[in-house]
Amino acid sequence: MATLIRTLFALGSRLPLLVLHALGSALGWLSFLLSPTYRQRLLANAQQAGQPRAVALRSVAQAGRLVTELPRLWLGAPVSLRWQGAEHIEAAQAAGRGLLFLTPHLGCFEVTAQAYAARFGAARPMTVLYRPSRQAWLRDLVDHARELPGLRTAPTTLSGVRQLIAALKAGEAVGLLPDQVPPQGLGVWAPFFGRDAYTMTLSARLARSADATVLLSWGERLSWGRGYVIHVRPLGAALPGEPEAAARVVNAAMESLVRESPAQYLWSYDRYKAPRR
Repeated sequence: MATLIRTLFALGSRLPLLVLHALGSALGWLSFLLSPTYRQRLLANAQQAGQPRAVALRSVAQAGRLVTELPRLWLGAPVSLRWQGAEHIEAAQAAGRGLLFLTPHLGCFEVTAQAYAARFGAARPMTVLYRPSRQAWLRDLVDHARELPGLRTAPTTLSGVRQLIAALKAGEAVGLLPDQVPPQGLGVWAPFFGRDAYTMTLSARLARSADATVLLSWGERLSWGRGYVIHVRPLGAALPGEPEAAARVVNAAMESLVRESPAQYLWSYDRYKAPRR
């Protein structure tokens, strides 16, 4: 199975985004139709956020594209990129401050780190926090794909957190997915679209520890395989010192990004699950 998937990734890396996204649309709908659990969670989460059913159904194809575009992003030729808000990055770097990017499960969140590394990483690398796969073949594939100039990875461990703090204090960049459910003890319960969700406290801890500039970012997936637009904007508010208050600010910021393009949010993600111990 591992060999087959490696082969498919190698073949997929040579295909145009238009083809990969067409395949992804089919994959998304296949998953939606064949898995009642997946379907019910996607529809329920979108409804919880006040999104009409039509938006939820449009997100089905987008979720599949999130998977099938990975071979091209990880192993293939560079994709077309445009920026909106790059001046916020340049201003923070000119001031010598570290940058903390908060990116929800919206659009293509894999491309945001790659885009930063390609444009800014030579001078100020980005470190992203990720949980290594338990399957060795997938872990090796991901590690190889993310071995890019200007891009580093940190594991979800105490040593990984120290790595993030050191990067920010050095004036570098760090990327987080703050709408990802953290393990028990590393988060607090805070509203997300009107329902309490276990929310990581790491964002505020990192920002305070290094006096970092907090930016919101997401990668908009353009239609017809035309590439991506990287959106960047300031958080717009200081993160409070109290963990619950900071989590509410972060969740509100993530909600504002999702509302920009709700059909590209990963509504199937189990955002309201209990944290693992």
